[in-house]
Amino acid sequence: MTSSPSIHWFRQDLRVSDNPAFSAACATGAVLPIYILDDDNAGTDRMGSASRWWLHQSLGALNLALGGKLRVFKGNPLEIIPTLAKATDAGLICWNRCYEPWRIARDTVLKSALEDAGIVVQSHNGSLLWEPWDIKKSDGTPYKVFTPYFRRGCLSAPSPRVPLPVPNKFQIWTGIDHLSDIQIDDLGLLPKENWHKQFIGHWTPGEAGATQKLENFINFGLAGYKEGRNFPAQAHTSRLSAHLHWGEISPNQAWYATRDILDAGQQEVDADNFLSELGWREFSYSLLFHCPDLPRQNLQPKFDNFPWEQNVDHLRRWQSGQTGYPIVDAAMRELRQTGYMHNRLRMVVGSFLVKNLRLHWHHGEAWFWDCLVDADLANNSASWQWIAGCGADAAPYFRVFNPVTQGQKFDQDGAFTRHFLPELSALPAKYLFNPWEAPPQILADAGVELGVTYPHPIVDVKISREAALAAFASLRQIS
Repeated sequence: MTSSPSIHWFRQDLRVSDNPAFSAACATGAVLPIYILDDDNAGTDRMGSASRWWLHQSLGALNLALGGKLRVFKGNPLEIIPTLAKATDAGLICWNRCYEPWRIARDTVLKSALEDAGIVVQSHNGSLLWEPWDIKKSDGTPYKVFTPYFRRGCLSAPSPRVPLPVPNKFQIWTGIDHLSDIQIDDLGLLPKENWHKQFIGHWTPGEAGATQKLENFINFGLAGYKEGRNFPAQAHTSRLSAHLHWGEISPNQAWYATRDILDAGQQEVDADNFLSELGWREFSYSLLFHCPDLPRQNLQPKFDNFPWEQNVDHLRRWQSGQTGYPIVDAAMRELRQTGYMHNRLRMVVGSFLVKNLRLHWHHGEAWFWDCLVDADLANNSASWQWIAGCGADAAPYFRVFNPVTQGQKFDQDGAFTRHFLPELSALPAKYLFNPWEAPPQILADAGVELGVTYPHPIVDVKISREAALAAFASLRQIS
């Protein structure tokens, strides 16, 4: 096979089904599939450790789907892609759009350079249900509140694109044996620390794993989703977030699989609620697109004057799950052991960090960025700003999640907490989320010695809540 190929540049679309750019490249004949690890342009948005572990596994799965013919590179696409186009005499370069500010800037420069060289460039939407620039208010400005964004904007817009099949008998171009490409292992994605090895068994990165995860959720997790998703020990969350982030499955595939249930008149409330969660993902991307400083700057400027604490010990204890509040600590240990955290618990630990400990939300955003397999710049930034009270459609600052009552309400029998805090597993439920209130004999019978086997609380939730509200009140006086 010596004729010139079209090049498809895989990015956050690591799948062959419902991949608009890959399908477009395949439609022209032979295709050269490439992946480029670009740490050069990412800057401070360089992938975290858990993300890099996932990417390593996902690239391996994609390579198998492509018959072992994925070409892998490491470096600057602004240099690599023009070189590849010249070496292969490619006349068409295809990719699916990414929406992080640094990627938009890079892709704009690259597209212009390629077109100036006479190469056709096609960019497609393979990651979102609606383009951020298509969903706006009647006055042409972007939405800043989720419900009208989704209900008035998205649901009144044209329906999302129907998923595409796998291209029929696609041809992989093999005209040149070596293009200065490297092996996946040579990307050096696996973290040097071995903590990521705990992830194995929790996840199956890749398109096949994503497809199975969606199927399992639709068949076994969707019924009861609206209420069940609040309980971390129950199997009512989709756990699709990492698969969606890496594009191992498209939001269109998840949308229409759920719509099929809804259109059949089944599980209306649960299906509608899950569709709105896909809508929140879209909203986060809209916020990032229209507010590119979202990961760094408070959307509400008054929070620039918030009196944050500087306490390294408190931050480290929060990160390691040693705060003395069991539901917080169990959630933080789930994060470290699995690369994931249940959504309700993300709100609980976030509230505890920014309101009870009064540590800047940037600390939480950075820790999640490094530890989450589903770390996503739009979702991570928008969600931390939401819980901190400084973002769009934010939770009121005075809404402070009480870690004791949250545990008692959403992990009533303690199944989740006991699993991740085995040192407290023998405590009766009455004291599981407030062990400092347990009588000495009950602690002794459970093998718990506060301050030794499990820490005392690092702050008092009532006192710290009052301090946080006082700090917020000071902002109102300034404004």
